[in-house]
Amino acid sequence: MQERLFPEDPPDVPAREPQAAAAIPSRAPQAPEAASSRRGVMPAPADPSLAALARALPPQVRLGGSTWSYPGWAGLVWDRPYSESQLARRGLQAYSRHPLLRCVCVDRSFYRSLSASQYEQLAQQVGEDFRFIVKAPALVCDAQVRDEDGRGRQINPAFLDPRLALQEFVQPAMEGLGRRLGALVFQLSPLPPQWLPRMEDCLAKLDALLAALPSLQDCSPDGQFAVEVRDAQWLTPAFVEILRRHGVRYCLGLHPKLPPIEEQLWILRRLWPSPLVCRWNLHRAHGPFGYEEAEKRYGDYSQLLAPDPATRSALARVARATAAAGLPVYVGISNHAEGCAPRSAEALAQAIVGSPEPAPG
Repeated sequence: MQERLFPEDPPDVPAREPQAAAAIPSRAPQAPEAASSRRGVMPAPADPSLAALARALPPQVRLGGSTWSYPGWAGLVWDRPYSESQLARRGLQAYSRHPLLRCVCVDRSFYRSLSASQYEQLAQQVGEDFRFIVKAPALVCDAQVRDEDGRGRQINPAFLDPRLALQEFVQPAMEGLGRRLGALVFQLSPLPPQWLPRMEDCLAKLDALLAALPSLQDCSPDGQFAVEVRDAQWLTPAFVEILRRHGVRYCLGLHPKLPPIEEQLWILRRLWPSPLVCRWNLHRAHGPFGYEEAEKRYGDYSQLLAPDPATRSALARVARATAAAGLPVYVGISNHAEGCAPRSAEALAQAIVGSPEPAPG
């Protein structure tokens, strides 16, 4: 099936031995509805069509947004408008009761390390079947120390430091999230221009970091480590071999700084069979620095104002084939992808369910 799913590899990428697919537990029941208090955030009224679509999805497929504090999702995720601060504090439980939103990206961990107790507080607000996609802190994922405007001030001596990665990210997340841990993602920020010709050094540092990671299986049987990048210079056979050697996933990054999805699929094929971790970050029409433009265009993030059916179709094929192999699928969707993450999740779910993968041969 992967022959039909993925385009041909670059000729210099070596073949690899196939690995056995991991078994995935069946979908667990959602958290009880009675947990929201009168002062808390309440979910939108149940939509039978969304519930039916969720039941039709393979249980391995988990879709979600990048955080949950958006007032514009009133009527879609929340029963009525709430303030952003209310949603940040109390919205996660209501978010987790949306039938299609079975995971969420925790982005704030990139800006400041979270403690085990903070992760535990998140885990206590969701059901057993819910999973978190968590970004590693910039402390270890950014080669530069940046100012408030995002400009690099100096080289970060802690970039890809294995000890700090374990201490500030991996161990607290494992301890606090437990079985609700879905994917721990090392999103590597853009490198300083002077480093791009020296990718061998960066690959060596990444290799050392990944070698120090513990197994997640005792903590969360379907937990995954993944690496996401922002420089296309990382995307080489040597990079893929490092991921393969350590059993770490390539986080499919749908962002204008990287090639289109079709040009990244060779990496997934070389790592096959492998769970899918994807973050659909920003519509390509906005360009590599287009977050501000996207925010202005998409307003309150309540509508799909920039549908991207080509990306959605390709992603649906990968998700469907991965789930058919019995492997976990985690897709985190930003509002900046098409304008509204919950509506993107619905459209993606329809694409996954609606077009079965042709049989081999």
